[in-house]
Amino acid sequence: MTMLKNKTIVLGITGGIAAYKAADLASKLTQAGAKVETVMTDAATRFITPLTLRNLTQRPVVTDMYELASEWSEQHVALAEAADVIVIAPATANTIAKLAAGIADDMLGCVVLATESPVIVAPAMDDVMYRNSFTQENIAKLKARGFTIIEPEYGRLASGKMGQGRLPDTPEIIKVVEEVLNG
Repeated sequence: MTMLKNKTIVLGITGGIAAYKAADLASKLTQAGAKVETVMTDAATRFITPLTLRNLTQRPVVTDMYELASEWSEQHVALAEAADVIVIAPATANTIAKLAAGIADDMLGCVVLATESPVIVAPAMDDVMYRNSFTQENIAKLKARGFTIIEPEYGRLASGKMGQGRLPDTPEIIKVVEEVLNG
C-alpha cells in the first residue's frame, strides 16, 4: 500500500446502507498514507456522520457545495484538480444515473464533472435495482467514458435476501485503487 502514500484520494460516499463500510475504507486509505478528501451526498449523511469521516481522515468533510466554511466550497474545481483518483463507494443507483447523465446538482457530481483524474465507482444496492436495465445502461455509459466499475458482490443484502449488490470489502476496493493509480 506504499503506492497510496501522499496520493490525494477523493472519497465520494452516497446514501445507502453500505455507507457504513466507507468508514473502514477511509481509515485504511489514511493509514496507508493517502490524503483522503471526503465528499458526502446529503443522503449519505443519513447513514453515517461527517464527524466519523473527519475523525478517521483528519480532514474536513464536504457535504454542501454552498458551505462557506469548507476549504473547497468556493472552488469545487480545486478539489477535482487535487485528486489523483476519485473513488465513489458506495455508489447508489441514483448517483450512477446522475453521473451517467452528467448531472451536477451536488458537490460530488460537480467534482466528478470537473476532474480529469480517474474515477472508480463501486455500486451497492438491492440486486433488483442493480440488474435493472436503466442501472445497467448507466453503468455501461460510465464504462464507455473511462470510469472503472467495481462489480458488487453476491451475498446477504440489507433487505435480508441474497443477491448481487453488496459493496466489496475494503481490501478489494484498495486493490483496484492501486491498480488504477499504477496505470
